[in-house]
Amino acid sequence: MDTKGIDQMLSMMRATAAQASGRAQAPASSSASSGSVDFAQVLQNSIQQVNQTQQEAESLSANFAAGDTKADLHEVMLSLQKADLSFQEMVQVRNKLVSAYNDVMNMQV
Repeated sequence: MDTKGIDQMLSMMRATAAQASGRAQAPASSSASSGSVDFAQVLQNSIQQVNQTQQEAESLSANFAAGDTKADLHEVMLSLQKADLSFQEMVQVRNKLVSAYNDVMNMQV
């Protein structure tokens, strides 16, 4: 699984949190803080990757259930576990985003 998009999103969230709390933004080692990364695009790409992983796992599972001799049980189980893990990661990112949104909304101006 490509974690570059997630790392960029986390870097952007840290920079935003630093700005919101009034701290000076610490220099980051990645290029994500240069402002060239669109948060919505990174989020959309991550969701598409999770969706693609789930579709591939579902396809392999259906082929195995249909009796396809090319479908290996080991590969089917690995793909299902990858899809489950990527979905769980996406849910955790969503939870963090909702929590951050609630924190921002509860700030006193």
